[in-house]
Amino acid sequence: MRIVVLVKPVPDTTGQERLGPDLRVDRAGVPAVVNANDEYALEAALKLVEAAGEGEVVLLAMAPAGAPDTLRKALAMGAHRAVLVSDPVLAGSDTLSTVRVLSAALGRLEYDLVLAGADTSDGGGGVVAAGIAVTVDLPYLSYAAKIEPAAGRVSVHRISPTGYDRIESALPALVVATQALGEPRYPSLKGIMAARSKEIVTWTLADLALDGQAVGGAVATTAVVSTRTPPPRAATRVVRGSAAEAATAVVEFLAERRLI
Repeated sequence: MRIVVLVKPVPDTTGQERLGPDLRVDRAGVPAVVNANDEYALEAALKLVEAAGEGEVVLLAMAPAGAPDTLRKALAMGAHRAVLVSDPVLAGSDTLSTVRVLSAALGRLEYDLVLAGADTSDGGGGVVAAGIAVTVDLPYLSYAAKIEPAAGRVSVHRISPTGYDRIESALPALVVATQALGEPRYPSLKGIMAARSKEIVTWTLADLALDGQAVGGAVATTAVVSTRTPPPRAATRVVRGSAAEAATAVVEFLAERRLI
């Protein structure tokens, strides 16, 4: 089974993000990590290949030129190789540009499945995977809690408010992974050592025949126009006493603010 996993290097959420003069995230000033939800997608891909007994897991990312250092961690988890799309023109790209670029990159790869995380910590839109599925004309199976490929088809349990829906499609298909698929594994020492020699190919827009096309920060359809610090939290009020007394106090508190 050939699986492409979409991954994105994002600013480390344990650090302090900073904005540059253009109000974009200063990615050079904050250490980058693999987006957490993408790690769940990668773990699912590795398990599928292991269960099949053969196959390949390829990472696909659109990121700055320094991304290979971050991708090495994902390769250490067990991915076989990586493809990085990097071009100075792509700085500040919006969702639409990201969809167009990754869709063009997928056109140069062979795969049975494409897996993606539900969203990214530096954006949170959660629409790139759906946009790629539409652009590349792939069946779109979202919010998968279980993935079951068999005989040229794939079935997933899609999380719903009442449990899950079982949906199925022919391969190739794009599946959005959730954390219900299982915790990502920690890279072993052997995996870390092996990742140093694994292939990371870098493609530019010219390689994808997208040079001169409407992609990149210069044609972004969204922009941050201002920022502000949120107001400090008000003093908290602690309710003590029996359960009945606490319930009464909470109801009175909400009533005072006309919330009930």
